[in-house]
Amino acid sequence: MPLYVYQVIEANDGEGEGEGQVFEVLQDMDEPPLTHHPETGKPVQRLLGTPSTLRKWGPSKVSNQNLERLGFTKYERSGKGTYEKKLGTGPQTLNRG
Repeated sequence: MPLYVYQVIEANDGEGEGEGQVFEVLQDMDEPPLTHHPETGKPVQRLLGTPSTLRKWGPSKVSNQNLERLGFTKYERSGKGTYEKKLGTGPQTLNRG
């Protein structure tokens, strides 16, 4: 059952629609999209989201060995805004600048 992301549509003083609360709802794929918030009744829109691919590619398929074999570089966070290379080619560290 997919997890859909919705956002409440808020009036914005006559300047179009404002951004409202964002919430998630589990729905069957054949269910129509929500048009109103299930609790408040306010109008909502469904947002585009990033599809999840980890179901097909579980932890055993995304191993360090497979990533390196396929030419990926893996970085892990080592501090606030700093990432260190764990495998592959590329710079030893990445810093958010």
